[in-house]
Amino acid sequence: MKRTTLSLFAATAALAALGGVAVLTAPSGADSGGGAARTAAKAPARLPVQRSMALCPAPTSSDVGETAYTAFTPAGGAKSAKKGTAELLSVAGSDKKDDSNKKDSKDSKGNKDMKGDKGPAPAGTSVLSLKEPGKPATATTGRSDAPALIGSADGALAPGWTVQQSTVIAAGSGRGLHGLTCTAPDTSFWFPGASTAKGRQDYVHLTNPDSAAAVVDLELYGKDGRIKSGAGEGVTVPPRSSVPVLLSSLADQPAEDVTLHVAARSGRVGAGLQTADDKKGGDWLPASAEPAADAVLPGIPGDATSVRLVVFAPGSDDADLKMRFAGPNGTITPAGHETLHVRSGMTAAVDLGDVTKGEAGSLLLTADGRSAPVVAALRVTRGKDDKQETAFIPAVQQLGGRATVADNRPKSSTLALVAPGKEAAQVKVTSSAGSEGGEPAEKTYTVKPGTTLTVEPPQPAGAKGSFAVTVEKVSGGPVHASRMLALPKDGVPMFTIQPLADDRSSVKVPEAEQDLAMLNR
Repeated sequence: MKRTTLSLFAATAALAALGGVAVLTAPSGADSGGGAARTAAKAPARLPVQRSMALCPAPTSSDVGETAYTAFTPAGGAKSAKKGTAELLSVAGSDKKDDSNKKDSKDSKGNKDMKGDKGPAPAGTSVLSLKEPGKPATATTGRSDAPALIGSADGALAPGWTVQQSTVIAAGSGRGLHGLTCTAPDTSFWFPGASTAKGRQDYVHLTNPDSAAAVVDLELYGKDGRIKSGAGEGVTVPPRSSVPVLLSSLADQPAEDVTLHVAARSGRVGAGLQTADDKKGGDWLPASAEPAADAVLPGIPGDATSVRLVVFAPGSDDADLKMRFAGPNGTITPAGHETLHVRSGMTAAVDLGDVTKGEAGSLLLTADGRSAPVVAALRVTRGKDDKQETAFIPAVQQLGGRATVADNRPKSSTLALVAPGKEAAQVKVTSSAGSEGGEPAEKTYTVKPGTTLTVEPPQPAGAKGSFAVTVEKVSGGPVHASRMLALPKDGVPMFTIQPLADDRSSVKVPEAEQDLAMLNR
């Protein structure tokens, strides 16, 4: 993948735009000898971001799908005099069917429902606005042609701004709960756990938020290496638009387990991968954490009837991994699945079966001798026969400062917190007020080393509507987290799992004087 190298001035300007620093000043007393100017390097300051973006792909083409959008910014993030705005706008590029029999409506807060008898909202139409930190805003749609959305937040609404897209598909291929935390634009995404097999349709949705076209390569890797296809090279995504691509159109032969790499040659995109299985339901497959020698996949539900692990080694070396399951009381090695060898440039998959033994937990992958970076994901199935439903758990980075997930429902949300190391971790969980009223609630938990703590987030007092959950590490060792939302319907255990990654509420900004002093050397 080609990368653009920024100059020092460009990098500093980019960080200034994100973090809100305003002025670059020359160091006082600078001279050619550099004696007084070369002071000790200062650690970069961490400041609240001044602008955030979120890209939501088109939710569904099903005539029996209902989608809820929830936007949220944690309270107290930025002490900015600027109140700020946060808005989701519809974009062009939807190829969804027209559904002209549904009528307009509004939610209880005045956000216009996207349902309508005059076709989908034109590009640039506001779908959802967030008015204040600490209180979620929601909008819903039942349209089969609902468009992708581009969102941005600035000022006091930017730090930690999060958007959740949740769709219930009542019947047909992909039937189930499809949940996604809308992504920030980037240049690289890894999706282990994708498929081009018969009976399954996987679409990658590419959304371009910028005013210039983006060019993207879609690379597929199977058990024997790169799946060559010219169709995935140089895919153009027009400005402020979204393009869906069916993965099976990029491969000559069906494959059950593949890894998709989305790599931008120019520009940046948001990438989301939606799966639909004729028998096992469907969901959004979140992107894996960046390649690393170890991986943590948190939040396997205790009643999972099937767990399948997919791992890809993108580097030049093979990877040897040790597998462990971190349950509520400690860590064990799954019988028959002690280690996994992953060849360089190839996708490996293993069916872990009933790995949980009825107890919720997390899968830990660690380098076993030979160390090489990997990306990984789990496909988790609940239910049996014609009542099966599927969700995905990607590898997720450890909690940094703070992570937020929106659209939690009373008695329907479960947090999984895992401390994979030898040190316990203390974590504070805050539930916001509901979208239609209530008071925030918070609770602090201790996660024992080598265990997974599975809890319901504290319920907001008098909460009405959905609420957001913010997780912060207080002290201790590394901790990883995910959220499961379960909305059973007609005997089907509909569920979706979202990894809790850093909510990008702050950014490191280098000292301007230090940067200019380096240039004067």
